[in-house]
Amino acid sequence: MDDLYREVIIERYKNPLYKGELDPCDIRFEDENPLCGDHIRIDLRVDDQNRVTEVAFSGHGCAISQASADLLLESIIGKNLDEVKALTKEDVLDLLGIELGPVRLKCALLSLKVLKAGVYGLGESTDGLVGEEFE
Repeated sequence: MDDLYREVIIERYKNPLYKGELDPCDIRFEDENPLCGDHIRIDLRVDDQNRVTEVAFSGHGCAISQASADLLLESIIGKNLDEVKALTKEDVLDLLGIELGPVRLKCALLSLKVLKAGVYGLGESTDGLVGEEFE
C-alpha cells in the first residue's frame, strides 16, 4: 500500500492539479521551511458564506511538501473556513498515506501551516503557529 501512496506523491509532485496563482484572491499567505528551503504560497477564494471555492499554490521544494500542498488544497474545496481551521496534522498525514520521519514531517506540514496562517489572518507565520500541531 505504501507503494501506491508513494506513486500518488510522485504524480502530484510532477503534475500538481492546483499549482498556480489566483489573482485576485481573498486569502493569500506564504512561508518557508528554513531547514530545507521548501517554500509555499497558498491563494484561496471564498464565497459570501466563507466556503472555499477556488485554490492554488505556488512555490518550490521537495516532493513531500509540494504533493502535500496539492492534496491538502484539493481536500478543502467546498469546505467553510471553520472546517479548514479544524484540520489537523493527522488529516494531512492521512492524505499522504505514508510514515514520515521528523525532518519530512515538517515538509509535509508546511502547507497546513501556511493554510492556517492565511485563514486565521495572521500577519506573519511563526514556528509556534498553532502550538503543538506543527511539532
